[in-house]
Amino acid sequence: MSIVTAERFARGMTFDEYVKYTGSAENLAREAFGSYFPDSGSMGAARKDNSGVLRERYAKVRLSDQQVAAITWLAAQPNGPAKILVISEDWSSDCRRDVPVLARLAEAGGLEIRIFNRDGKKILAQRRPDPAKFPDGNHDLMLEFMNTKNGGEWASLPVVVFYTRDFRELHRYIEYPAIYRKDAIRGHQQAVRPGETSAQAKERDAGVFLAMQRSPFFDIWASAGIDEMLAAMFEKLTLATP
Repeated sequence: MSIVTAERFARGMTFDEYVKYTGSAENLAREAFGSYFPDSGSMGAARKDNSGVLRERYAKVRLSDQQVAAITWLAAQPNGPAKILVISEDWSSDCRRDVPVLARLAEAGGLEIRIFNRDGKKILAQRRPDPAKFPDGNHDLMLEFMNTKNGGEWASLPVVVFYTRDFRELHRYIEYPAIYRKDAIRGHQQAVRPGETSAQAKERDAGVFLAMQRSPFFDIWASAGIDEMLAAMFEKLTLATP
């Protein structure tokens, strides 16, 4: 049985609340993922204020006419989507890419969106979340939506789950769209080139990765993620029809 109830869902943040929270002293006091920073090779690094990045992406991102029409149609169906649950951490580039466009999707379809942190004050430093060990996080939520890939389980972010009005799950999306072959791309970008030291490779990769985040491809992948979600919900509703 899912632990996502109406009461638990209501404890999440709206998009506006989440953006404000990311710039708050409370959030900035939490640990961040160390590899997000070029000069850090470990977890437990200081957090960066990403509220401005989220606001900027939200301001510029636009759904296509087809995406607006699709979410409007889906939301109007008897068992269509009514709520979106998101598990996010703002140090994640995948979350910064997708959460603002998810806010736009919720607005277009009249859906209620609630955003939850994955971690508490300490970042998840083990493969499998432990709610008893870190009760100030949302590890119990994360355990319900683990990412199974490459022969293992991962607490990947973001997690996006669409529910009907009465909290029946319609679709879950995790981390990135299929068209973004992230493992292959990031593996190539991070690999040490001939003649490079490990430190030089890390410095080069930091610049390349940042440039990629600022390129049109992040918007392409964000849009592709929305297309995947919409298509999956259409399929679910269509196949459920007698």
